[in-house]
Amino acid sequence: MAHVEHVLAVVAVSDIKASTSWYTKLFGREPDNNPMPNLVEWQVTGNGWVQVTEAPEHAGHSFLNLAVSDLDEGVREVRELGVETGEIIEANKGVRLCPITDPDNNQLNLVGNFRVNY
Repeated sequence: MAHVEHVLAVVAVSDIKASTSWYTKLFGREPDNNPMPNLVEWQVTGNGWVQVTEAPEHAGHSFLNLAVSDLDEGVREVRELGVETGEIIEANKGVRLCPITDPDNNQLNLVGNFRVNY
């Protein structure tokens, strides 16, 4: 296989306009790209992107984990932006999670203490 240059995580939604508004709130900024009428993208790391695409038949079945440098700060920030979150969960081996559900019931987690080796 050729060298992978970017990772694109795709979240399926039922209404691209409403979801663009919700994910704009979550990320605290407008999308970086809108390459198609049914697709918007945020570059969340150097080569990592979150794509939100209108695909009603798949909406509500996506999972997205966003590892953040400071979970408490990340949770505080998204709550201040008006995004509802669940309570922080002590997962395993020091990893902490904060669940978030988008308007289509896609499951997101802010992840704290992520590391490559456990």
